[in-house]
Amino acid sequence: MKKQLTNYQLVCYVGKPLKAIREIPYEMQLTAQLILDELCFRWNKNRLETLIDQAIEQNDRERFLELSETYKAYY
Repeated sequence: MKKQLTNYQLVCYVGKPLKAIREIPYEMQLTAQLILDELCFRWNKNRLETLIDQAIEQNDRERFLELSETYKAYY
């Protein structure tokens, strides 16, 4: 079986630039969005845990209660 080859020839073009748009498959878009959502969720949760730990170490009760209320959304 012969290999299929594609040849390109570049030509100087003077005129309005053309834009090429390539559609990304829905499955890839969904997968990428889910991965980004999970990464953001974990990063925010870890950040809140760190801030809560700092509030406990500094005996800052107000800050602790405020952060604890925000953290409830992660459970």
